[in-house]
Amino acid sequence: MPTSPEPPSRPDPHALARDRAHEGARLVLRGVLLNAFLAALKFAGGILGNTYALIADGVESLLDIWSSILVWAGFRYAAKPPDAGHPYGHGKAEPLAALSVALVIFVAAGWIGIHAVREILTPHEAPHWGTLPLLAFIIVTKWAFSRRLARAGAESGGTALGAEAWHHAADALTSAAAFIGITVAVLGGPAYAAADDWAALVACAVIAFNGLLIFRRAFGEIMDAAAPPEAHTEVRRVASAVPGVIGVDKCRVRRSGLSLLVEIQIVVDPTITVFAGHKLAHDVQDALVAADLAITHVSVHVEPARL
Repeated sequence: MPTSPEPPSRPDPHALARDRAHEGARLVLRGVLLNAFLAALKFAGGILGNTYALIADGVESLLDIWSSILVWAGFRYAAKPPDAGHPYGHGKAEPLAALSVALVIFVAAGWIGIHAVREILTPHEAPHWGTLPLLAFIIVTKWAFSRRLARAGAESGGTALGAEAWHHAADALTSAAAFIGITVAVLGGPAYAAADDWAALVACAVIAFNGLLIFRRAFGEIMDAAAPPEAHTEVRRVASAVPGVIGVDKCRVRRSGLSLLVEIQIVVDPTITVFAGHKLAHDVQDALVAADLAITHVSVHVEPARL
């Protein structure tokens, strides 16, 4: 006797967000190792080359390590499945980690700025030209890694990876400013010995601005700000394509870490049965979860079309 085919299994709504969290955690750990290596180079170059800008750069790399550990912990917690106490999952840990990164960036900018001003007011020797090749290597390495993180953050839509990318990019900018300042000091002689300190001061302003951007985005996500317009457009498109859906009325989409939470109102034929409307709501849920949008929760309200 032939057996009836098994019903297709519904997609796991949390699988994609969980995979993205694990991948983000791996990238962040690589950044920790990179920062530890570069911090050692910066301190050695700053002390031997007599340049405060490079030492300040090394301090920022140490702060990067601490913030990266916080981000890693946020990703690990965000990857946990929903439980009785957190029915929507643990995704908010990701923007909280990004918020901590922004606070670390503010601390780093303030520390660099205060010490740069002190060095400007204190006469000292010009930096050694041998620090320039080291800085060039650091700039290229950090910028390349920041772009990799930025691409991963854009693909996942997560705030923390984007914050990490900006943090590494800010480190590259600090090193670039130090490179320019040291070049001016080396070429200009003793009269321009403080050029690298001025460069560190300019870089700290750039770092603080980036920290403000990260803070605003992470804080908005924690406060349940709406997802970007393109996310709403894609949710409406996927829901409208489900057979039986006449239209989409209301649609609310918000981000929770690496996943999206959706509340949607679909318009259906008013003559269909309650059972058919219930099935159609599940079809819309399954279509949205399977749409590679990292949607982990969908609430569907069925609204009859007006005759």
